[in-house]
Amino acid sequence: MRGSIRVLVTLAALFIPVVAILAKAPEDRDSVVIVYKDGHRQSLAAAEIASIDLKAGAIVYKDGHREKVSGVDRIEFEDASAKTNSPSRSHFIGKWEVGQGNGATFFITLKADGDARKSIGASHGTWALVDGEARITWDDGWRDAIRKVGTKHEKFAYEPGRTFGDEPTNVTEARNTEPKPI
Repeated sequence: MRGSIRVLVTLAALFIPVVAILAKAPEDRDSVVIVYKDGHRQSLAAAEIASIDLKAGAIVYKDGHREKVSGVDRIEFEDASAKTNSPSRSHFIGKWEVGQGNGATFFITLKADGDARKSIGASHGTWALVDGEARITWDDGWRDAIRKVGTKHEKFAYEPGRTFGDEPTNVTEARNTEPKPI
């Protein structure tokens, strides 16, 4: 009996903060960090997560795919814009000219509501500020990240099947055609 109560209290302690923070508007949170018992951390864009099912040990993404998780110690929530040297969310809003990786360029438009558009391919996606960078997930499975590198920006492209933690498929220059101060 005591073991069952201890399990329920532990699940409640994990579940209540998750529900409270996930209930916030997307612009109020940037990333969900899963901290595993062995100490490693996995950072996920909060805007991409539909739910976290602790009982089933799975993360359910808005695009419908599930990722199994086990050995979770705790879940943390981060606001990347609170870091003093990171660009704010509003820094990335606007129209960006970026490279395709083959010498040609195209445009990515990031809107304040988390909507993303591009001038080639599957033109719709969503974006979120995670760890001081704009992370975009496109409807065709591609992912792009726009990062401030020194005084400039670069676009890191990830083909379908790759995550933001993987080696990028290509890296090109990125230029905001409507720049705002950081």
